[in-house]
Amino acid sequence: MPKISASIPAVLIASLLGSCSALDRLKNIGEQPALSAIENPTAQPGYKPVQMPMPAPQAAVYNPNSLWRNGSRAFFKDQRAMQVGDIMTVKVKITDNAKIENGTARSRSSKEDSGVTDFIGSKLLTGTAAQLMPGKILTADSTSATDNKGSVNRQEALLTNVAAVVTQVLPNGNLVVEGKQEVRVNFEIRELIVAGVVRPEDIESDNTIDSTKIAQARIAYGGRGQITDIQQPRYGQQVMDVLLPF
Repeated sequence: MPKISASIPAVLIASLLGSCSALDRLKNIGEQPALSAIENPTAQPGYKPVQMPMPAPQAAVYNPNSLWRNGSRAFFKDQRAMQVGDIMTVKVKITDNAKIENGTARSRSSKEDSGVTDFIGSKLLTGTAAQLMPGKILTADSTSATDNKGSVNRQEALLTNVAAVVTQVLPNGNLVVEGKQEVRVNFEIRELIVAGVVRPEDIESDNTIDSTKIAQARIAYGGRGQITDIQQPRYGQQVMDVLLPF
């Protein structure tokens, strides 16, 4: 009975998934990609509340008969986000420039020459027998050389703003924020996703915060549409790239 390769089911599953994707693309030919609906981030499948190391709780201290509130930057009201559902502006600033060059060179040469000069009385032999007998038991030469070079030159820049919503207030007062922005230009949607944990003290008086001050930051910038679809390899090629060992 012929054996079925283990990779065949994977190929079939990938083909079915690719067919479903192809059907969706065929259905949307000539149509602009649809924008995602505005949804509650905490109600999305797979959402998990953030848990961070917390200090021991401390009793709150209130100042009676005082108009000033600790932590406020405005006399009457603090305009910064502080509760679940509040909105703040995240200033995304990513300017990454890295250049690395590595070079390695190695060489080695060795020679082994050992044995008995008069191997089994070879000097007493004459004629053809003397030519067949080796003069020494072992003679070996080896030479190896390695020359490796590598370089990395990467430059990225992303400057934009996105509004984020406070989805959770941690016990120590830190805020979990998440923001998503979608912009459709012709038949291409560009989306920006920002999420992470921020300190209320890092929020500016104009209710903005730099992305460099977001802990556990998750920033994704990409898109979907005709241009992205053309740039992606066909699903069959992606499956073969995964399965082929060479």
